[in-house]
Amino acid sequence: MIVHKYIQDVSSLSLDIALCVGCKMCVIVCPHRIFKMNGKKAEIIDKDRCMECGACMKNCAESAITVRVGVGCAAGVINSYFNRSNTVSC
Repeated sequence: MIVHKYIQDVSSLSLDIALCVGCKMCVIVCPHRIFKMNGKKAEIIDKDRCMECGACMKNCAESAITVRVGVGCAAGVINSYFNRSNTVSC
């Protein structure tokens, strides 16, 4: 499996575990498989893989997930254009 990472330590993704009800929608809809289930709650595996598409947040009925939609993918594309080695295009 190819792991796409974007700019390290800048993702706006956050998960409020207290609000998570374990519906698994974030696990299902995330294109980069950032979430996994830890018992009956979701957890973030690797925040740096997040392209900030917003699919997880839009599908979380409990509003346990927040992310600034759209900023990560654009940054990844721009930085890969300038050949910065720690980024990839979307």
